[in-house]
Amino acid sequence: MRTTRFLALAATGVLATTGVAACGGAEKEGAAGDGGPITVKATDTACEVGRTDLPAGQTSFKVTNSGAKVTEFYVYAAGDRVMGEVENIAPGLSRELRVELPAGTYETACKPGMIGKGIRGALKVSGTAATVAPDAALAEATASYQRYVNSQTAALLTKTEEFVVAVKAGDVAKAKALYPVARTYWERIEPVAESFGDLDPKIDGREEVIEEGMEFTGFHRIEKDLWTSGDISKDGPIADQLLVDVKAIVAKANAEKLTPLQLANGAKALLDEVASGKITGEEERYSHTDLWDFNANLEGSKAAIASLRPALEQRSPELVAQLDKEFANVETALGKHRDGDGWKLHTALSKADLKELSDSINALAEPISKVAAVVAR
Repeated sequence: MRTTRFLALAATGVLATTGVAACGGAEKEGAAGDGGPITVKATDTACEVGRTDLPAGQTSFKVTNSGAKVTEFYVYAAGDRVMGEVENIAPGLSRELRVELPAGTYETACKPGMIGKGIRGALKVSGTAATVAPDAALAEATASYQRYVNSQTAALLTKTEEFVVAVKAGDVAKAKALYPVARTYWERIEPVAESFGDLDPKIDGREEVIEEGMEFTGFHRIEKDLWTSGDISKDGPIADQLLVDVKAIVAKANAEKLTPLQLANGAKALLDEVASGKITGEEERYSHTDLWDFNANLEGSKAAIASLRPALEQRSPELVAQLDKEFANVETALGKHRDGDGWKLHTALSKADLKELSDSINALAEPISKVAAVVAR
């Protein structure tokens, strides 16, 4: 059974989530000031933002996906702190994002396929921004984390529903394709789920749960059938129960109130999860899609730190610089193993590859272990 301690994949989005990767900074069609939202034209290879020089305050973006892949849109502050995001924008659809931005420099990013760093561009916001007091910065960290959790649980529910439909239809190929995608959103919020009794092992328990007197159900039971026998004809009831349990987790996670110290401890716990389960290949022992989970855990840890960033910058700017460096090193090491819109199988990695990933995670864990003490000052 997997025990991922609570972790915050928090981000600081204000009214929604967004990302903008733009071409140029001049005003274009749909720029702010004409009475409508700023247009964002997203494709599989481009992210054109109607305006990239904005006044401080509330801004609205309308993101239209003209590509063939599902996309996401983000607005990032320094350190990839999420100021706003909108996810799961299917081809041909548009979604709107409202976000509150104080004066400063930001990055926008569209993410075709909902992976990677995205197609990024500069965003400048001008005006007067009040200084945030340390205690207020911590309060905002937990509030922004909750907004992020809400966005992740919405995507988790959507992708789990799609996965369940594929399983019940006996569509093995589609179910295999959806499996690591749905689990990406689970891995980002799974640490929160451990607080809710037996829901975590029911959803994400590995085969060892049988030794603890529990039934082997959830994602990993279906994973085993998909990749061993390929026979999912009897998995309908398991899929139905998975969806029931995921809906319960979504409701509980959206209602859970966490503290800044929990965010700090959770960031470290997710890295421990990578070291204990993803590096070893134990988590996804049948599908070998461990690097999807690795990346999701890393994103969750980084988002937790990002939500705390304003307070950390006030209290320990040198620690922030070290965290930025080590996160970048892990992302570089992991990025060598991309495979199209996804990741290589764990079985395709050499011992040297795994050692490099392990070493980079250990190096990042050291400064992250200091965050809780800084937050507790």
